[in-house]
Amino acid sequence: MTPSRSVSTPPPEAAPTGPLAVGWRREAVFVALALTGLVVGFAAERMGMGPLAWGAYAVSYAFGGWDGLRAGLGALRQRRADIDLLMILAAVGALAIGAPFEGAMLLFLFSLSNLLQDIALGRSRRAIGALMDLRPDVALVRRDGALVELPVGEVEIGETIRLKPGDRVPLDGEVLTGRSLLDQASLTGESVPVEKNPGDAVFAGTVNGGGALDVRVTTAAGASAIARVIQLVEQAQGEKAETQRLLDRFEQPYALGVIALTLIAIALPPLAWGEAFRPAFYRAMTLMVAASPCALIISTPAAVLSAIAAAARRGVLFKGGAYVEAAGTVRAVVFDKTGTLTTGQHRLTDVVACEGERADEVLALAASVQASSEHHLGAATVTAAREHRLDVPLASGFQASVGRGVSAVVDGREVAVGNARFYAERRVARWSDAQRTVSRLEAEGKTAVVVAVAESGRPLAPEAPDESETEGVVGWRAIGVTAFADAVRTGAPEAIRQLREAGVERIVLLTGDNRAVAEAVGRAVGVDAVVAEALPETKVDLVRSLQASVGPVAMVGDGVNDAPALAAATLGVAMGAAGTDAALETADLVLMGDDLLALPFALRLSRRARRTLAVNLGVSLAAIAVMVMLILTVGLALPIAVVGHEGSTVLVSLNGLRLLAVRR
Repeated sequence: MTPSRSVSTPPPEAAPTGPLAVGWRREAVFVALALTGLVVGFAAERMGMGPLAWGAYAVSYAFGGWDGLRAGLGALRQRRADIDLLMILAAVGALAIGAPFEGAMLLFLFSLSNLLQDIALGRSRRAIGALMDLRPDVALVRRDGALVELPVGEVEIGETIRLKPGDRVPLDGEVLTGRSLLDQASLTGESVPVEKNPGDAVFAGTVNGGGALDVRVTTAAGASAIARVIQLVEQAQGEKAETQRLLDRFEQPYALGVIALTLIAIALPPLAWGEAFRPAFYRAMTLMVAASPCALIISTPAAVLSAIAAAARRGVLFKGGAYVEAAGTVRAVVFDKTGTLTTGQHRLTDVVACEGERADEVLALAASVQASSEHHLGAATVTAAREHRLDVPLASGFQASVGRGVSAVVDGREVAVGNARFYAERRVARWSDAQRTVSRLEAEGKTAVVVAVAESGRPLAPEAPDESETEGVVGWRAIGVTAFADAVRTGAPEAIRQLREAGVERIVLLTGDNRAVAEAVGRAVGVDAVVAEALPETKVDLVRSLQASVGPVAMVGDGVNDAPALAAATLGVAMGAAGTDAALETADLVLMGDDLLALPFALRLSRRARRTLAVNLGVSLAAIAVMVMLILTVGLALPIAVVGHEGSTVLVSLNGLRLLAVRR
């Protein structure tokens, strides 16, 4: 088993759940038999029992070299040379010159090293296997007026399940009745239980508190939030970091180079200086062992897989090893405002009707137009209209202008809801009145939009709503203004402070909202700069500008509206994504909960992973260099080279494993 193969990820259904998975027990037995043969052979050789010694060494060779021989032959069939082949050649070479003890010791330590690597890397995989254990196998389902226990795979979307106090949630759903606190730490990393009321979402794998809940199932078992998390982490474990891809490309030519160097070391001393063949051959075999890059190849996956597992257990998902490395280089962070630095739970605070208009009609028309909108302000408008029990007519012909506004036809007339950029393309009567109201509300830190109706069947030709030209013009007519407020997310200022401590040099708030609101939020959380009224293309330009002036940039958004900027950034980050498919698909790094402190944790973890990787690479290269130098200068013995080679391999594996202990 080569180090490179030891990091492969089993398919979801075969993910290891304990140390005995994936042949661990067989490997351990083979290692024990190899050690037994080595010890018996050594003792028999010292007592002059030649046949017994050779038989015992044969046992050690067979069991210690079995996996390496299979892997080496597999590599040869593919016309490749790898580390397994080097170890087998060195062991056979030792046997050929009458040094079976050294060869048996090499194969025993090589198999032991691979076993320890599997155990070490298996711990990081078992952290993901523990997530699988969070999914209950059965659910209590209401059918035909009775509660029956069924396998989760048989529960259909739309059915109602009952959660008793202390139950682990079996399926994603929406609370129908009841109130309770749910522990979501297993999914989001949040340490404080979250209150759940009717209408709130619950996720599989979380734990119900002291209340009973009836929940309508919204997602099939295989598509639940925690199932997607497990799938993504398994995929991430298979995605190699850039350093690992580089080392994998390096392994083949390096192995061929070691073989060539070994052949030269065998042939040159006897031919050029008349040295005896046996010591030259022995030195060449020792050189082959010392120069083999086992520790070098395992150094990256040992660190990266541990970092991915440590993050996943704390509600942070890296989409691959490359993003672990990328996060460790971030020097600037760009935050979208809504849903990241703020809660994203906008509420309607004001409905100001223009003279001669009624506030309830303004709200009803605005809700009708925005009922088809996915924007958070639209959702807040519709919610407010329902709370006021208003009659909301059905709209048709819905059109949206990203970052500007929306329009639709309501009861035969066109109605629009938007900001100044939206109305810059229209002539609007009573524009100055509406703008004065907007300015007043924005000065209070609120987001305000204008509601207008078309006076005729077709609006007039576009023209900027300059007051001198728009006052009194028939075409569009402002009927009112709606305003919204959004609270700064708890912990946002502390997250900004921790990002600076983690080495982030510049933090920018980027939003499509108006400047007054954006600057109020920026002051509250302590960012370095605020960019307001930004369109999607503006966000991309800012990200690229920061990359050029500061360095690698992380863009934090919702994974949907900020998709272009997320793609342009060095690291795209989506937060609050426990139930969001788009966020899970779009971002490179996903924060499953709403705790912004998870972001500085992720960057600290990545920086530590990069430092661990650098140490591992340094130790690996230093071990090779020192042993090669000692072989060429003082004739380092093969057993010592074997111990040094395998010891450095185990050392870097254990060093990478330390990342599992990193805490938030």
